[in-house]
Amino acid sequence: MNAPPSLDIVDETFLAVPPATVAAVFAEPASWRRYWPDLVLEVYTDRGDKGLRWTVTGALVGTMEVWLEPVLDGTLLHYFLRATPADAAGAPRELAPRELRREFDRRARAAKAIALGLKEILEDGREPGVPPRRENEN
Repeated sequence: MNAPPSLDIVDETFLAVPPATVAAVFAEPASWRRYWPDLVLEVYTDRGDKGLRWTVTGALVGTMEVWLEPVLDGTLLHYFLRATPADAAGAPRELAPRELRREFDRRARAAKAIALGLKEILEDGREPGVPPRRENEN
């Protein structure tokens, strides 16, 4: 029986843009390297405008998902990371509790930074209460 992943990170952020707009950001593998430079991702489920699921290798071993849920006039970006730190050979390794907590915090903060960065860029100065711009508007 395999041990459960030592990192189980869940995050949600609302973006006032359509799911297709957010999906386009994650569609390009080049963006994965920018957001997760120490991870090697391989898609195992491409859900189109609903997001992606990856297997993760590199600094971590496990799975990751971006689920894009249409909500009101935008998208609820759900982020899931279930993984274990890995050694240089890619084998799972145990961290001391303090190191594991530090790694958890680092990964959780990075996930939120990605989501808030996308919010800032994709909403493009949209005022609260104003509907999102449509794709064909300037």
